[in-house]
Amino acid sequence: MFEPQETPRVFGLPSGVDFPQALVDGLLERFKGQPPEALARVELLVNTQRMARRLRAMFEAGPARLLPRIRLLTDLQTLAPSVVIPQGVPGLRRRLELIGLISALLEKSPDLASRASLYDLADSLAGLIDEMQGEGVTPDAISELDVTDQSGHWERAKVFLGIVQSYLDLTEAKPDNEARQRARVMGIAALWAENPPAHPIIIAGSTGSRGTTMLLMQAVAKLPQGALVLPGFDFDLPRPVWAALDDPLISEDHPQYRFYHLMKGLGESPNTVKPWHDTPPPSALRNQLVSLSLRPAPVTDAWRIEGPKLTNLEEATKDMTLVLAETPRAEALAIALRLRKAAEDGQTAALITPDRMLGRRVTSALSRWDILPDDSAGTPLQLSPPGRFLRHIAALLSRRLDAEGLLTLLKHPLTHSGDDRNLHQLYTQRCELAIRRHGLPYPEPEAFKAICEKAAPDDEGMQHWADWAAEALMGHQDHQTYPLSHWVDLHLKIANDVAAGTSGNTEHELWQQKAGMEARRVMQELEAEAGYGTDLTAADYVDLVGALLAAGEVRDRDAPHPDIMIWGTLEARVQGADLVILGGLNDGTWPEAPPPDPWLNRKMRNDAGLLLPERRVGLAAHDYQQAVCAKEVWITRSIRSEDAETVPSRWVNRLGNLMGGLPNQGGVTAWKAMIKNGDYWLDQARALEAVERTPNAPRPSPRPPLAARPRSLSVTQIKTLIRDPYAIYARHSLRLRPLNPLVQSPDAPLRGTVTHAVMEQFVKSVIANPDNLSRAHLLNVAQEVLQELVPWPAARTIWLAKLARVADWFILAEAERLAVANPIAFENEARGTLDLADIGFSITGVADRVDRNENGEVQIYDYKTGNPPTEKQQQLFDKQLLIEAAMIEQGAFKNVGTAPVSKATFIGLGNPPKEIDAPLSEEPPHVILANLRKLLTAYLEPDQGFTSRRIVEKIKFDGDYDHLARYGEWDDSDPTTPEDLT
Repeated sequence: MFEPQETPRVFGLPSGVDFPQALVDGLLERFKGQPPEALARVELLVNTQRMARRLRAMFEAGPARLLPRIRLLTDLQTLAPSVVIPQGVPGLRRRLELIGLISALLEKSPDLASRASLYDLADSLAGLIDEMQGEGVTPDAISELDVTDQSGHWERAKVFLGIVQSYLDLTEAKPDNEARQRARVMGIAALWAENPPAHPIIIAGSTGSRGTTMLLMQAVAKLPQGALVLPGFDFDLPRPVWAALDDPLISEDHPQYRFYHLMKGLGESPNTVKPWHDTPPPSALRNQLVSLSLRPAPVTDAWRIEGPKLTNLEEATKDMTLVLAETPRAEALAIALRLRKAAEDGQTAALITPDRMLGRRVTSALSRWDILPDDSAGTPLQLSPPGRFLRHIAALLSRRLDAEGLLTLLKHPLTHSGDDRNLHQLYTQRCELAIRRHGLPYPEPEAFKAICEKAAPDDEGMQHWADWAAEALMGHQDHQTYPLSHWVDLHLKIANDVAAGTSGNTEHELWQQKAGMEARRVMQELEAEAGYGTDLTAADYVDLVGALLAAGEVRDRDAPHPDIMIWGTLEARVQGADLVILGGLNDGTWPEAPPPDPWLNRKMRNDAGLLLPERRVGLAAHDYQQAVCAKEVWITRSIRSEDAETVPSRWVNRLGNLMGGLPNQGGVTAWKAMIKNGDYWLDQARALEAVERTPNAPRPSPRPPLAARPRSLSVTQIKTLIRDPYAIYARHSLRLRPLNPLVQSPDAPLRGTVTHAVMEQFVKSVIANPDNLSRAHLLNVAQEVLQELVPWPAARTIWLAKLARVADWFILAEAERLAVANPIAFENEARGTLDLADIGFSITGVADRVDRNENGEVQIYDYKTGNPPTEKQQQLFDKQLLIEAAMIEQGAFKNVGTAPVSKATFIGLGNPPKEIDAPLSEEPPHVILANLRKLLTAYLEPDQGFTSRRIVEKIKFDGDYDHLARYGEWDDSDPTTPEDLT
């Protein structure tokens, strides 16, 4: 295939060409006139499975011929079968063993790091070990680094790096995949040095960014029939610029540095690289422009010398578009619109971006046209239904189950996916409504079964379901330390039980489809390697499972649109498309900011022979250079992120600055034209999302038919009728009830309920035994009630402290109250109904406490945990006690009888505590009843509307029915709009 030569054989293809197509064209051209079996002898090594598939598809498209043997760079077993390497250690096993070592270290020295970072530390150390073995760096090279001028951080890092030394010494006979791959490559290189293969071996598409790959590429390049085909090689780079790339500390972020490093290792100059095929780039002028814009920082003065030599920049950039979107959403929508047009026109189009969030936004925007792009990154396993399900199940082991967690699992599509899923959904809906109505902050088996019985008392099927749910989901929290295998077995058992449902059907949906199969693979690998793990707490196990699921990916390449793709930068290096969109070109996204290295700084890495952080930037720059030279190119970025202004990518800045400095060559005009092209699509996106403004809703004042108006209200609802009549209409006419929040919290209403219970029990105990009138007894009663009714430890402590603060005041005041009257009825007994027969209305009321003195007069008390209403507020709005007094004098309370009311008092238990008497003298019962009849009669008139927020106390969104009245589209100063309803 190749003519003999003394020097290594290295070819390149310029940026912008369709690399797989040009690779095949060059290969077929070299085999013209040769027998058919000659091509079948070729070993073609590529770096991605996607490229291998495309190459096979191109060969299979015809005409009929024998295919070369296409392999991945990581699949070298058949390249030299005589090179035998010991069986490797799975990566998960290494991490589990490191977790054991780090856990033991943290037990001895807990100040070194938090146990919450156990897996992250193990993963980081395992990554360092992989890199050391891939680059051929020994632990001795790390330990011998000169750190005399380093900070104290190095002392902590050395402790963990000592684990690396110990671990590699203990596992020397059991290499991992990186060590095996390097050993295999070195064995293959040694074998070929003595007995080189006669058939052609070609490595295509790799940049040699890792040490092991570089060794293999150097070995292949030196073979008699070996060759390298480099992607995106810059043939426009002058010799002095190549020479300026010699220092990695200042040049490794250049897109062509890896090629310089490769050729230097081969003892050759990059200028000796020859074109693999005569396929021209889409725009040679653009290649020159981009090459100049990316010159290394030390030689950017070349812009002034070589810039004026660039010609016809408008021609070079005529197929380029620059989208400067205001927000990430606008950027994603503009990209989606262009991809939709490409799909309509039959173009192949690819969005290339390292920003996974941008990819998801574009995918979401494309869904409105039923276009599913072929996303090379797939979906993170942890975000798939099985991944979320397994994480929710794992959380049962470490956290107390609350109502939100319970309903989250019950509503999950994989829960009860074996049989009778429809009944499970029905029971779950009933259960949720019951929890919202009655409250169940932290479900326990018996309480959960009881609340399900309230939801459907006569449904035996639901009771059976409740038994299953209680057993499957509750009581799994455990703070003990157990072997990893215990947690894995328990986790899988609970997951299978919950997925199977009441029937126990093992053919449930958890492990089905590609996401389920990937989840099973991850869990089976963990189950197989669990014996190498250490003892863990449930929290440690949850962190471990979460990290493993986060590393998994789910791909479904058969379902998406065949011509619309979303690629990561690795796939973009060796793929081709009619339209290439470079998305998310902001600094920190592309190029991505190098992750912080907790172990070694740049200089130490360079001295040890490890990879520098700038390597990632250099690879990203190479990806950019290849993609931006494609036939039709979009460059997109958002000017603002969700919370701040962004900085353009350094490469976009360089390109803009270079073109801006070349007005005579048309640089400024061409740059503006690129932006104008982008503005057109941004305008299209705005037009797509433009909506016609509808008039604001008026302030409602509905007038329902008299038959639909309420005929009974409680005394506390009279205040609502005065302040917000619309709430009465919504509750009684429309019969709408606000749903309580699913997640209960220790709020003011609950505190009021608890306080009432404390005071009732305390006063009853004092009546039974006057010696109980003491601070200590009050707090003991409070503690018992809080323990029973309040499941939040923090709230119990705070509320008990608030009661303790007013206890002395309450004891003194209670002694005075008991000295003049005796309690005769409490909340459960002090219930009454007042029938206003003349207007066909009834009023119901519940008093917290009713006392009677020696003269037969009644005193009414109501407990308030906050500030009680003032006398003025009671006269105008809050008429609860005044109406209750009138009801008692009318004999509405059967357990109290008819009696004069001498006093009605709010007992405020806030800070400071106070008593506020109802203004009985200014508002005597007969006046209250007359005014009450007048108020109720007015709302029984056909022309009286139930105005929303008529006289609210505070201007804020706090009403249960404000959203129904569309408050916010109008405000409290707007006039009302009466509406007759039928």
